[in-house]
Amino acid sequence: MSFQDNLKLLIGGRFDWISQNNGIDQPEQNDNAFSPRIGLVYQPSKSVSLYASYSQSFNPNSGLNGDGSQFEPTKGTQYEAGIKADFLENRLSTTLAVYQITKTNITTDDPNNDDPNYLIQIGEVRSQGIELDITGEILPGWKAIASYAHTNAEVTEDNLISVGNRLEDVPKNQVSLWTTYELQNGDFKGLGLGLGLFYVGARAVDLDNSFEIPDYLRTDAAIYYRRDALKAAINIRNLFDTEYFVDSNGTRARIKTGAPFTIIGSISWEF
Repeated sequence: MSFQDNLKLLIGGRFDWISQNNGIDQPEQNDNAFSPRIGLVYQPSKSVSLYASYSQSFNPNSGLNGDGSQFEPTKGTQYEAGIKADFLENRLSTTLAVYQITKTNITTDDPNNDDPNYLIQIGEVRSQGIELDITGEILPGWKAIASYAHTNAEVTEDNLISVGNRLEDVPKNQVSLWTTYELQNGDFKGLGLGLGLFYVGARAVDLDNSFEIPDYLRTDAAIYYRRDALKAAINIRNLFDTEYFVDSNGTRARIKTGAPFTIIGSISWEF
């Protein structure tokens, strides 16, 4: 609904009915929920938008707890507010957002059981933080995409996990920058170079927060050529062959190491 040219309201709702039956050894599971959402956008000028939103989510879980009871559906509530702005005659766009997401009945690995197939549900977890995204063309041929996220994700209610423990595999800080420059004139018009930096902060390995995997900085690069129907590129992942951990999946035995120095080439011709 548009109240004015610069003020808009969005209202929506969704009702889910879910029925699950594996036909073997588990009873039929039936869940349902209504999930509303509402959003408001105000534009004080053509280049600036202020927004706020509220929404709920619903996700059924299959399987059984260790005591034989069925898993409850995961439900979430999200609040978000932010500002979007364009600069340099719309060549540069920025978004700044703050949010809070609260979820109940999260299914995760049992910190007291080494079997990765044994799951439990946490009473309540909360993630809140801030995100900043900047994208655009700084100068003709020079483009960049940068982002920063600060996330505080922790257990807020539970009978088994200590309140305040960090959620597994969620870094507090993440930063990324990808920039390219493409020649605009001359015999080598269409030749471009790209460089990317990706930083991921330290993360808890399990819900007990018994230890964490360290932070890392990965560097990627690319060289490409685009002319008429021809497109060719060489992408380099992990340029300096940095050793890092991708994720932990809740147990030490399942920690995954990052991909080594890798070169990927591609060429295409559009007819």
